[in-house]
Amino acid sequence: MADLQNLLRWGIENSSTDGSNPPPAPRQDLDPGIIDMILGKSDAEQMKEDLAVAKDESQSESARVDALDHLEMLIEQIDNANNLEKLQMWSPLQSLVTSEPSNSIKMQALWVIGTALQNNPAAQDAYASHDPLPVLTSCLAPSASSTSQIRSKAIYALSGLLKHNAPLVEALSRPDVDGWEKLREALQDPDLGVRRKALFLLSALIIPTAAHPVASSSGHVPIHANSHAANLVDPSRTNTSAPTLKALHTHGVIDAVVAGLAHPVPSGNDGDVPGPDADFEEKGVALLSTYALACGQDFSSSQKEALQTWFTDERKKDPKVASDRWGLSSGEADALFAKVA
Repeated sequence: MADLQNLLRWGIENSSTDGSNPPPAPRQDLDPGIIDMILGKSDAEQMKEDLAVAKDESQSESARVDALDHLEMLIEQIDNANNLEKLQMWSPLQSLVTSEPSNSIKMQALWVIGTALQNNPAAQDAYASHDPLPVLTSCLAPSASSTSQIRSKAIYALSGLLKHNAPLVEALSRPDVDGWEKLREALQDPDLGVRRKALFLLSALIIPTAAHPVASSSGHVPIHANSHAANLVDPSRTNTSAPTLKALHTHGVIDAVVAGLAHPVPSGNDGDVPGPDADFEEKGVALLSTYALACGQDFSSSQKEALQTWFTDERKKDPKVASDRWGLSSGEADALFAKVA
């Protein structure tokens, strides 16, 4: 209490009521380290420090992974995600994917990239300038340098990059990307989690987007610079359905989905656990429902034959399979079954 009274007395004695005394000059003898301890480092400083540790090959693998894990937590905030471009961090992050021998560090870098891109058109465009599609799709083929965790996180990063971004979806067809072939192959991946994620991404990309008028400079709603400005200026870029549907036909992706449902690959990572997977089934049927009903597409004769047999067999086992396991309403189920018949 005495210290507070002394501080109050000092403040009164040294305050000016007539404005004649100039404000005190800022202290020059304060240690920046002490200020950091009191106020904490800014997010930008922490991001730079995390990336520096992640790039430092003299650090232990666990320390580098922990640094990327902390960076991923920071860029969950959209402003920090957009700072990756300002801090010139996209290129080093991508280098960790392309040249880092440690699978754990490579996987964690993909995780950072995917999180930064989620629902963030500004980050999509910033990262797109580094030509990421060949890098991300190259991670999808099973190999010693592409573990199931890496393949899973590569699809996570692709999901963030491609959703609501039609130009990048169209770029999947580039010969050096070969994205649709690799996504089709991912539907038969040895790892069930990878198959599920590939199916979920394809389902998201074919969902039709309602058309919105493009805002003009004299429009009623001004468009301010923000993370979603690009989509507001050109709403048509969010419609990924058209290029996705074209690719599904061209690259036999629907055939792969039908085969995955009617003739499921073993559901265990080691190939020892046979049988269908309910989550994969639900996602697969949802994709087919969107394809046939929301997008008005027809199945080929061979697809109809395979699906009709599978639907009939599954309904014999469980008459309520459409609602209980696939999440379809009775109307959706009837409409989908009619498309198959």
